[in-house]
Amino acid sequence: MRDICGSRKEARIDMKKVLIFGAAGRVGSRAVQGFLEGGWEVSSCVRGEVDLADGDAVERRVAEDSAEAVVNCAAISSLEACVDDPLAAHLVNAVAPAMMARACAREGKRFIHLSTDYVLDGRRPGLKGEDAGCKPVCVYGESKREGELQVLEEYPDAVVVRVSWVCGHPGKPGFAEAVARKALAGEPLTAVADKFSLPTDVDDVVRILLAMCERQVDGGVWHVCSSGEPMSWYGYASVVLEVLAEMGFPEGKSVIVEQKLDEMLSFRDTRPRHTAMGNERLLQLGIRMPDAREAIRHAVLRYVHSRS
Repeated sequence: MRDICGSRKEARIDMKKVLIFGAAGRVGSRAVQGFLEGGWEVSSCVRGEVDLADGDAVERRVAEDSAEAVVNCAAISSLEACVDDPLAAHLVNAVAPAMMARACAREGKRFIHLSTDYVLDGRRPGLKGEDAGCKPVCVYGESKREGELQVLEEYPDAVVVRVSWVCGHPGKPGFAEAVARKALAGEPLTAVADKFSLPTDVDDVVRILLAMCERQVDGGVWHVCSSGEPMSWYGYASVVLEVLAEMGFPEGKSVIVEQKLDEMLSFRDTRPRHTAMGNERLLQLGIRMPDAREAIRHAVLRYVHSRS
């Protein structure tokens, strides 16, 4: 993975074993690999191993593991799944991380919980800082915001990491990979042009998670996302095609049909429109995240190379 943490030297905590929840997901599976590459022993917890809807079981899993650090990448992230079962969303996205935080506080373990830009209401354009007000507009966002609040109530020194539009894992494809696949297959391309955030490379997220486990950083909310100006899904798809064109694929000249968010009939819950985040706290540590266009470029390159 690329070194995005610079040369800043900081006091390191002697942590060499980490417990990762959601270890089979897009971020979690890459985190397992990244921590192993960083010299850590990894204890993985995948779906079905522990019932995340059972808070007591979650708390026991954390307490009984010898890991010095716990990273929670597990969530019900489908907005429609959250609408269909809001109780499950509440238990998995809010109660489970709160129980992890409680056990970590009691056992003296470092705790990092992944959250999302969807906790923001999305009404105002522009970048949102870590201190921006939160007023989620969907069940998913509500459950994740409740998770943030409960985690920090149980363990004020816990780290809540908000991410957005994570890409770059060919085995767990996201938007970048979906657009590249459709373009290369000659399928029609459509993308929403009035919803904005910042695509973020999964490897960049993992590098920061690793650094946060190795260095003493303050608790609270951290935005771990690409730098740059907010980008729509349409703009995102356009950059994917630009990269394909630069690689010599004629499909990079495909036409993308613009859509409006309100036209997406398959969306059964509200999507916030403007959730691009600034990463001021990382900048204060001397860490500058790559530009979103670079994140997309790496995602497309990895996807194309994975096909060969």
